[in-house]
Amino acid sequence: MAARRLSHGPSAAPGSTEPYGGRLGLVLLLGSLVALGPLTTDMYLPALPAITSELHASPAAVQLTLTGALAGLALGQVLVGPLSDAIGRRTPLLAGVTVHIVASALCLLAPDLAVLDVLRVSQGLGAATSTVITMAIVRDLFDGAAVAGLLSRLMLVLGVSPILAPTLGGIVLARSSWRGVFAVLAVLSLVIIVAAAYALPETLPDERRRTGGLPSTLRDFTRLLGDRAFVGLILLAGLAMSTIFAFVSGSPFVFQGHFGMSEQEFGYAFGLGALGLVLAGRLNVRLLRRRSPTQVMTRSFAAAAVAGGLLLTCATTGFGGMAGTFVPLWLVLFTVGFTLPNASALALSRHGEVAGTAAALLGALQFGIGAVTAPLVGVIGTGPAAMASVIALTLAIAVVVLVAVVRPWRLTTNG
Repeated sequence: MAARRLSHGPSAAPGSTEPYGGRLGLVLLLGSLVALGPLTTDMYLPALPAITSELHASPAAVQLTLTGALAGLALGQVLVGPLSDAIGRRTPLLAGVTVHIVASALCLLAPDLAVLDVLRVSQGLGAATSTVITMAIVRDLFDGAAVAGLLSRLMLVLGVSPILAPTLGGIVLARSSWRGVFAVLAVLSLVIIVAAAYALPETLPDERRRTGGLPSTLRDFTRLLGDRAFVGLILLAGLAMSTIFAFVSGSPFVFQGHFGMSEQEFGYAFGLGALGLVLAGRLNVRLLRRRSPTQVMTRSFAAAAVAGGLLLTCATTGFGGMAGTFVPLWLVLFTVGFTLPNASALALSRHGEVAGTAAALLGALQFGIGAVTAPLVGVIGTGPAAMASVIALTLAIAVVVLVAVVRPWRLTTNG
């Protein structure tokens, strides 16, 4: 792995080129940071009925608290990414997690839904900081295939977290009220900020920081959006993430409502879906030793599209029953576990000089497309065909973007 030298802040070990804890410590810390966003949006999902009852609100109104968190995540990344390119990674990161701690603690005291809505947006803004700066830190420290290798582990966390978060929320709810979920999020954020303050030095040296204020930031955005391949790659990453959102939002209705699974059986099925992402993330790291990120991304998107087509066929015809839906769905999640980290790594590798701004656009698009995809499944219906249609359509669009926009046979990195 090619690693760059760190700019030592107050938490760097004297004479060291890595944070305290070495490479493993770095992966664990960055993984916890990147998980904060999905945990913020999804951990409280099992509590929605309880919130609806206690705050005397309609289900549709309570759903807006999820929309608010996703909006905060998307907006926050666009704001914080360029800021971190100008002043460094460490200060915005610590400030953002602090905002998340305060917002989570105040959610415990929310007297009504309007206050909770505002606090959820604030939570999203704080969590966005950890997500976008984590991606920028990876680009600060590593080059080439090393970026894809580390992003495989981080995207694994980003992909699995939305799936496991509701389960964690259910465990908390079994021992507390819905307010207890926000207490856990506040404590988790507190642990993360202490670890980051102690173990993570500044990774962006002064000589690589951007100057020029708002005009310079606008020029950076314009340059990034003018890079056809970069736009295509962040679209691919967003479309890959949207299949996970479609699975998370649609699978309870499909496997419990349509196929009659018990809550325990559905938990096992949900866990198997997460296992597919875990296995892909592990295999991707090994595969990158023999293949380039472009090769892995291209072939895995093709395989994902085939699996999506098979899922749609089985779901609409009823072929194979529950197994006919679950097996191709698992294959979709497995292949997405390869596409997501490699598309993200290739996008960030093109513009290392504005890694924060590039990561901001990447993250904002991922959560933005996901925010549209999740409710779209419910709008279409609650059966297998609705979830399968959204997934298959998403993957078909991804193949078109891959061929017509990204053009992997011409793909190069700009450093």
